[in-house]
Amino acid sequence: MPANNFNILGLTNEQVILARKKFGKNKLDYKRESSFFDTVKRIVQDPMMILLLVASTIYFLSGNTGDGIFLTVAIIFQTSISLYQYSRSKDALEKLKDFSQPNCKVIRNGIIEEIKSEDLVVGDSLMVEEGTAITADGIIVHSNDFSVNESILTGESFAVFKDKTKEDKFIFSGTTVASGLAIATITAIGNETKLGKIGTSLESISEEKTPLEIQIANFVKKMAIAGAIVFVIVWVINYWHSQNMLNSLLQSLTLAMSILPEEIPVAFTTFMALGAWRLIQMGIVVKQMKTVETLGSATVICTDKTGTITENKMSLAKLFLLSSNKISQISDELDDDEKQLMAFAMWASEPIPFDPMEVALHKAYQDVAQSDKRPNYKLIHEYPLGGKPPMMTHVFESNKGNRIIAAKGAPEALMHVSNLTESEKQQINEAIKSLATDGYRVLGVGVSNFTGNTYPVKQQDLPFQFKGIVAFYDPPKKNIQKVLEDFYLAGITVKIITGDNAATTTAVAKQIGFRGYEKTITGDELMQLQEDELKTCVMETAIFTRMYPDAKLKIINALKSNNQIVAMTGDGVNDGPALKAAHIGIAMGKKGTEIAKQAASLILLEDDLSKMVNAVAMGRKIYANLKKAIQYIISIHIPIILTVFIPLALGWIYPNLFSPIHIIFNDYSIKETN
Repeated sequence: MPANNFNILGLTNEQVILARKKFGKNKLDYKRESSFFDTVKRIVQDPMMILLLVASTIYFLSGNTGDGIFLTVAIIFQTSISLYQYSRSKDALEKLKDFSQPNCKVIRNGIIEEIKSEDLVVGDSLMVEEGTAITADGIIVHSNDFSVNESILTGESFAVFKDKTKEDKFIFSGTTVASGLAIATITAIGNETKLGKIGTSLESISEEKTPLEIQIANFVKKMAIAGAIVFVIVWVINYWHSQNMLNSLLQSLTLAMSILPEEIPVAFTTFMALGAWRLIQMGIVVKQMKTVETLGSATVICTDKTGTITENKMSLAKLFLLSSNKISQISDELDDDEKQLMAFAMWASEPIPFDPMEVALHKAYQDVAQSDKRPNYKLIHEYPLGGKPPMMTHVFESNKGNRIIAAKGAPEALMHVSNLTESEKQQINEAIKSLATDGYRVLGVGVSNFTGNTYPVKQQDLPFQFKGIVAFYDPPKKNIQKVLEDFYLAGITVKIITGDNAATTTAVAKQIGFRGYEKTITGDELMQLQEDELKTCVMETAIFTRMYPDAKLKIINALKSNNQIVAMTGDGVNDGPALKAAHIGIAMGKKGTEIAKQAASLILLEDDLSKMVNAVAMGRKIYANLKKAIQYIISIHIPIILTVFIPLALGWIYPNLFSPIHIIFNDYSIKETN
């Protein structure tokens, strides 16, 4: 039996070739992360490294090969620390890469065929089905019971139903089909997709130095300037006495090297490398060593809700039974009528569920049913999701001829097709309001006693009895409350930045003991604020809802302008710009998208935010130890400077007590001690 192309012809082979020439391949093309050669380049440009290179060159030119070799070995040792850490991070990241769906289905020349996703072109008729990933942006031209999980872009955990008649008739690359089937005409591929544009915006965000890194760089720079000035003075004095230019140059270099605390950058690198190694043992991949130090300075952590605070999966939470006008918890002792309501909701679902809510309904039925009737029934007729508001109906029949007709959908849709009194309508509306205020996703459930064999064209024409409402929510992670308490005890402010609505987010926040859940702001409201209002708002507000990439980025930058050291967690593409802009970007290793991982500086392999509590504690310990090491280094340099300079300044008979080799040996003794 040939595949159904729904009377859509699609592009011809000639049109595909022309489209590919005009728009290119369907590939995301971004700048590559720092390569091995980029890392070497940064190391060589370090002021201390330049000084060591100059000194070793002078030794070789003057014939002091032994001293030159010793300096060269010192340079190699320092360089190897950074290169080793680069290789460790790179290897870990390679293992984390989640590849996009390699193939997709299109209709070309009136025939359905499977092609590589990168060969998709603008104008193609893309066919997407339940469980598949969407590989480009497009407009729906045909659909059947079609819904999409767009949490990767919006942060919204619920699937969104779409068809060509709705205002939202667009599909986007990177999202996943939750149910049904659709055919869409491709409008954008590669970097021109919504996903691609978010990735491209990451390139405009420049990497910032950490606070300690800036302090160390400024200190070393000032000491280097002082060393250069003294170098010139001492060289002139030495040359005046000895008339030997090369020897005077080496002796002057000795004093310059004694002034410049070259051990500080090496100590910084060593401490950060050690911290990064310890974090990897804890399940945290460190892409940038300097992030280890920043962890100890963090003052604010911004976390998304879906997948970080919550499990990112639907769970049946409450029931409203119309006959008793009662809202019950699933964990309560349920009576037979409430169990029957759950059963009808399950029968209204697909026999083999994929949608998270239908999966939850099947699981709940299995938990409460005394005997599983599903094997004895088969689906004989169904009405796909339709109507405004939408509903869907399934007709099952047993091998004994018993029939079950169940429907679910928007409560308003079921109310409209049921014969209800005004009192019953009021009770239902009050239940909807109560559940929605607490952040639950609600579905109405109804049954029909239709006995005929000729089913009406529209499901709304069947006689229905409104049974009740089932309510779902995305449960918080079990350890999240303890994690929040630990952050608060550490003096770190926590803020939620999510694409979800305020009601859902506030309900979850209340449940986990989140501080400041009373005050929220949406992305649209935030974008309208003036700069001064924005700076005040981000400090006083703890929950930011209906956020999109530009709004998230604006929050991070506003917090940074308030001199906050900001950590940001995320897993979706919509988190990418904010992750890169934050001082500490934290991506999820399992659920995180590739763009989120590239933008972040840390990756949690197990998606467990509690690891960050230990990471912050380690960062603070390393920061304290590094400060002690720097104080020690400076205290050692003072007598070295005096020992070199005083004999020369006072004209002693042996004015040059140390040679450069002594200074280098002493420096690396300090490094070894640290």
